[in-house]
Amino acid sequence: MAEGTIHLVDDDPGVRDALAFLMRSRGLHVRAFDGGPALLEMLDREENPKGVFLLDVRMEPMSGTRLHDELLARRLRNPVLFLTGHGDIPMVVEALKKGAFDFLEKPYSDNALADRIEQALAVDAAMQAEGAHVAERSARLASLTEREREVMTRVAAGKLNKVIADELNVSVRTVEVHRARVFAKLGVRSAAEVATLLAGR
Repeated sequence: MAEGTIHLVDDDPGVRDALAFLMRSRGLHVRAFDGGPALLEMLDREENPKGVFLLDVRMEPMSGTRLHDELLARRLRNPVLFLTGHGDIPMVVEALKKGAFDFLEKPYSDNALADRIEQALAVDAAMQAEGAHVAERSARLASLTEREREVMTRVAAGKLNKVIADELNVSVRTVEVHRARVFAKLGVRSAAEVATLLAGR
């Protein structure tokens, strides 16, 4: 079962309830909102929500595409899916250019909709994991002392301990100690891994 929350926004109570029932019947967690303002109010209280946004295009007082712009302004990277009528497609194509995940044209197949949402949830989980990885890497780098950073950059450049010792005017043994501490703090085992880690900053 896919993990994460579906943030469903639709101003039609009947459609909203039917969609929420469909998602829950697939074992998915749903939070339903009657419009864009209600979703944005929730986002004011909760930072970095996990999951996906499922938005109807035609809503009052805020359209789905305008709500998408608000999400982008908040730098939210969660996948966004649109439910759209045929006449709305040009608007949604523009939203796709802005990074929306997909749109499903009404009438849509329940299974096709649920399957696509599960795929979007999997993408969000992967992005969340990537974000955690980036945060961990930043924390590891931040743990280095200034001298350890000096050694690290030279190790990453492929310089030998003796060369590093000469450049920093310290003993080879001191470089070896700092090098070992850098490797331990960064969780790496070779100069090549140090270089790879720095390249991903």
